Amino acid sequence: MGNTAAIVWLRTDLRIRDNAALITASRQGAIVPVYIHAPEEEGHWAIGAASAVWLHHSLQDLAAALKEQGVDLILRTGSTIDNLIDIASKVSARKLFFNRRYEPWARELESKLVNRFKQEGIEVEQFDSNLLFRPEAIVNKQGNPYKVFTPFWKSLPGVALPLTQPKQMAGSGQRIESVPLDKLSLLPRINWTKGILEAWQPGEAGAQTNLRKFCKDAVEHYGEGRDRPDKTLVSRLSPYLHFGEISPRVIWHAVHNHCLSAKGTNDGDNYLRQLCWREFACHLLFHFPATSDLPLRTDFNHFPWIRNESSLKSWHRGNTGYPLVDAGMRELWHTGWMHNRVRMVVASFLVKHLLISWKDGAEWFWDTLVDADLANNTLGWQWVAGCGADAAPYFRIFNPVTQGQKFDPDGLYVRRWVPEIAKLPTKWLHSPWTAPKEELVKAGIQLGSSYPQPIVDHREARQRALAALATLKTDIHS
Repeated sequence: MGNTAAIVWLRTDLRIRDNAALITASRQGAIVPVYIHAPEEEGHWAIGAASAVWLHHSLQDLAAALKEQGVDLILRTGSTIDNLIDIASKVSARKLFFNRRYEPWARELESKLVNRFKQEGIEVEQFDSNLLFRPEAIVNKQGNPYKVFTPFWKSLPGVALPLTQPKQMAGSGQRIESVPLDKLSLLPRINWTKGILEAWQPGEAGAQTNLRKFCKDAVEHYGEGRDRPDKTLVSRLSPYLHFGEISPRVIWHAVHNHCLSAKGTNDGDNYLRQLCWREFACHLLFHFPATSDLPLRTDFNHFPWIRNESSLKSWHRGNTGYPLVDAGMRELWHTGWMHNRVRMVVASFLVKHLLISWKDGAEWFWDTLVDADLANNTLGWQWVAGCGADAAPYFRIFNPVTQGQKFDPDGLYVRRWVPEIAKLPTKWLHSPWTAPKEELVKAGIQLGSSYPQPIVDHREARQRALAALATLKTDIHS
């Protein structure tokens, strides 16, 4: 049977630094790191197209990094449990190490896996290396999970230091069947990935580069940057966090230490608070697993959503006639990412201006975002729709014109992503239908042809949304 080795089951923890499962296992002896691509086990929330592109390049990066350590990354497809049992038998595995995930399907799989390995007499060690805190550990005085962010934030204890990276790791030295990366079929048959790969460097090295750049150039301006899509003042770490190419503890301490040395800035705290919104989202999904498909506020099960395929398609393609909304949707399609302020605006537009269900928006984001995370996606969409934890009140309806004027005041963001109206003076850029005809002609714009008229009137849409909410309240109390 050869020498024994521990199996490290990797999923959304594609890194070496501060990877509790990988580091703990490597300290105890030889390891066999394994990634198994089994989208059929993920059900409705199998990986989306943009995230699959990222995953391909992330696995490529991790395999190379492990190879430098003398360790091979084993790739498999098919049943997770069958594959891990097969590998365990081939290397006489004494232990299985993995970092927990929090999606409902993942928790169910982990439970079955642990039971099966116990039956085989193989010890299992689980870690929470993808979060700052275990979800079970952060509860209120009554022992219940928090549903409002501020008390959740105030209750958080100190963050543990990242684990020290091992100087070297040892592979099993055995030949274990592994499929080529291309066999995972993560890349599309028609290559539309250019925009994503121009905008990003997937992998652990890319994560570290982005973190250093954020601390050096942007963290001290984050209070402004989180609302300004026209400036590069956010961390752009969300996809790296989602795929576990960097741990939240590494980010926490890097930002905290930088801001201590910078003295006098609280923008680091603003960012760390946002990092803990991610934490809050994971804790909510852990405690309320049905929320990926059902609203946390059950009264919203009766909300009179409208199914309008034409409007939904206009939103998908960034052809709504509202420049800030269209810029955001086009940035998403091209790069697999969108600035958070714009995410709120485009989401509000879908659910409140068009009365299209938040679930349709969540599904589109799932397929097109490189940072598509079930917990964050669910929390964000339910927050905007008013049907989730700590949700924005339903009557808060973002005006995409005033949002553009306030947060893209010079029109740099809109001009980049909606070039057909780029020559329009800033005064009318966020509402081109209000521009004088001579200005439209000068800018080469023909509304309804070169750029669409608004697909809905803001004032009318607002009244319709409020009326729909009133109907919902009537239904609840009738």
